[in-house]
Amino acid sequence: MSTLLHSLGRTAFRHRVGFLTGWLLLIALTIGGLAGFGSRLDSEATIPGSPSQKGIDLLEKSQPAATGVTAQLVFRAPEGATVDDPGLRAVILRTVREAAQAPQVESTVDPFEARSVSADRRTALAQVLYPVKRDALEDSSVTALEGIAGSARADGLRTEVGGTIYSAAGLAVGIGEVIGLGVAVLVLVLTFGSLLAAGLPLLTALTGLAAGLAGVLLVSHLATVSSTAPSLALMVGLAVGIDYALLILSRHRTQLAGGMDAEESAARATGTAGGAVVFAGLTVIIALSGLSVVGIPFLSVMGLAAAGTVLMAVLVAITLLPALFGFAGSRLRPKRGSRAERRESAGDGEDAGGAGGRDRRRPAGERWARLVTRRPLVTVLAVVIGLGAMAVPTSQLALAMPDNGTAPPGSTQRQAYDLISDAFGPGRNGRLLVLVRSADGDPAPAAAEVAAGLARLDLPEVVSIGAPQVGEDGRTAILAVVPKAGPRDERTEGLVRDIRAESPRLAAETDSEILVTGSTAAAIDVSDRLRASLVPFASVVVGLALVLLLLVFRSIVVPLKAAFGFLLSVGAAFGAVVAVFQWGWLAGPVGVPTPGPVFSFLPVILIAVLFGLAMDYEVFLVSRMREEFVHTGRHHASVIAGSRHASRVVTAAALIMFAVFASFVTADDLTLKPIAFGLAVGIMADAFLVRMTLVPAVLTLVGRGTWWLPRWLDRLLPDLDIEGAEPTRADRQEDGAPVTAGR
Repeated sequence: MSTLLHSLGRTAFRHRVGFLTGWLLLIALTIGGLAGFGSRLDSEATIPGSPSQKGIDLLEKSQPAATGVTAQLVFRAPEGATVDDPGLRAVILRTVREAAQAPQVESTVDPFEARSVSADRRTALAQVLYPVKRDALEDSSVTALEGIAGSARADGLRTEVGGTIYSAAGLAVGIGEVIGLGVAVLVLVLTFGSLLAAGLPLLTALTGLAAGLAGVLLVSHLATVSSTAPSLALMVGLAVGIDYALLILSRHRTQLAGGMDAEESAARATGTAGGAVVFAGLTVIIALSGLSVVGIPFLSVMGLAAAGTVLMAVLVAITLLPALFGFAGSRLRPKRGSRAERRESAGDGEDAGGAGGRDRRRPAGERWARLVTRRPLVTVLAVVIGLGAMAVPTSQLALAMPDNGTAPPGSTQRQAYDLISDAFGPGRNGRLLVLVRSADGDPAPAAAEVAAGLARLDLPEVVSIGAPQVGEDGRTAILAVVPKAGPRDERTEGLVRDIRAESPRLAAETDSEILVTGSTAAAIDVSDRLRASLVPFASVVVGLALVLLLLVFRSIVVPLKAAFGFLLSVGAAFGAVVAVFQWGWLAGPVGVPTPGPVFSFLPVILIAVLFGLAMDYEVFLVSRMREEFVHTGRHHASVIAGSRHASRVVTAAALIMFAVFASFVTADDLTLKPIAFGLAVGIMADAFLVRMTLVPAVLTLVGRGTWWLPRWLDRLLPDLDIEGAEPTRADRQEDGAPVTAGR
């Protein structure tokens, strides 16, 4: 592997114009295609095989209007007035008539005819029905309806718009992301002490991100791409793109500081650090692609889209970056007497240097490694206990799908949601649809029997059961069940299970098929599917990644230790999410308006992304230790030397990742905010406490057994040579220097 990458780096350096032209052409084609064709993002989350999805599929045939999006016009009379006042009633009726003429609207429901007026007569709720799904609803149609509501508001009647016409925010870049990018620039400048060197990782990261994101948006014409997928791809792609370039550039600069020729340094950096980037990227890609195991298309596309941007980041790092090294030439070489040159000339031996002033001249990474390995058992216990304590709140993790109740407090859909909850009860925002499909003939009698049967159960969480609505096919009817609690409440989830538990008996009595469906039931089914898939998903992802680490490091201890460290990191991340987003700790500073259950997709997404990035740091750090061990054969000296060389890169990479993820915490979208927050906390815990503290301590405790591998397995595994032993051995033989056998 290292030999191949070494040749690729040299080729890119020599033929830099061609490589740069190729990437520019790719960017032009993808962005040009996007400008010409646009994108078609979809916010619908289907759950193949679930009861709710089966019901939705039947409703699309029998009652298409029931599966289209619905807008809610919520009218609230001023204090001391009611919606029955002649002037206010006239405004409501006029607004409903205007809404019926709005673009894409099929029909409206008069709140007075439907008796959809609150008990205090101050709030009226009108329905606006669209015969299309959310992805086919034009933004201009939503804007037009909001304009009609604005006219009613101007006449003195508070009017808000809600319903399923609103979906996830999708791809959006705000001031927070700009600040995050600025922090990344500052970290790069402080790391390299050079604007030219700091600019290269940003340039390559943005190049790969542009190609990856444009490709994802273009693919939306061929496959269903969720509206959240580009946001996750942007967040992950930007972070890894900067980090991968940072690792290779750091090795290149260090070699230049040691006097190496620029072309040979570019080739050597691509062959060694580039190998770490390839395998680190593969772990992230495996983890993100593993989201397909869950069996929810919405989530599969989200993972594959992010994996695509990570692949582009890897390709840019090992092809475009060496080409840019060629353009920069020796200008990337640190000046004599600079920090990079001092780091290169620092002693490599385990016992190099003495105490006192000489110890203070050692790089911070080496001093930290010596500190944590001085009492390795104490270090291990301290990290495990500390991160274990952070993970305690994880046991209280509650999941739910987002709805208008999680929208920003100032938005019209959130205002409508709150008004409906206050006036009609929280359950009005999460009605359940009970579908009754007769074997043959009129379904109305069977539906009436089902309604009576449900009423006899005297379910405490049911407010009302509506009259049967017969579908166009003459065989299907639906009952609207209004629960007491809101759609994200555990009591509503229990109600769905109670009705489904009674459905077989009622179906047998009425000779019909009964399904609980609708958006609320579908959200509950998504959460159930995710809970059931969590263990197999984690097993597949972690298992494949452990095999990859086994191939890379040819060690039993390293993959097992990496997985254990990840469990500590992800536990701390989940604990922080629960404390902030459910318990309300630091809710104000983080921007959490209403604590409650978090996005149902959070566990699998957080596990996938954090596992991949944690393995990035594992590969960055341990590959340098392994490289030193292969070349010198001295274990503890290799742990110290690897920490000295890699800790600065890992620190900078972690700070950049943290800045990028923390910038997305400023977003108003509560589907993305907890994911970004969890990743930011997890990255800091994993990089500084697990990889840079726990790893050196564990490797010191285990000793040379770290690199043990059964001989039979050693013979079976291919030699990937990520450490660059072959190019190094060839160079030393050319120079007549002795070669150390590290295997």
